[in-house]
Amino acid sequence: MDSRKDKELILRDHLALERTKLANVRTLFSYIRTALYLLTAGIGILQIKSISRLDGLAWVCIISGVILFFLGFIRYWQMGKLLKDYVYKSLNNENTSF
Repeated sequence: MDSRKDKELILRDHLALERTKLANVRTLFSYIRTALYLLTAGIGILQIKSISRLDGLAWVCIISGVILFFLGFIRYWQMGKLLKDYVYKSLNNENTSF
């Protein structure tokens, strides 16, 4: 009966890990979407000649969008590495406990 309970815990942990991976991808898409919105706003402001006094804001939007885009990928890779390390450590702990 204890081995069945351990398998349920392993399955629960596996499912939680998959949910975390999906949340990581969803967060990356949010970063990309926000970066694209900022880039679009910045380029749109630059294209309208009648509001040229807002060129500074346009450049802030463009630079923020580019930074946010790369920050999203950096965070995605960091979290992915963290998750892989967690799985690797948990598998090694299982093998050493026998």
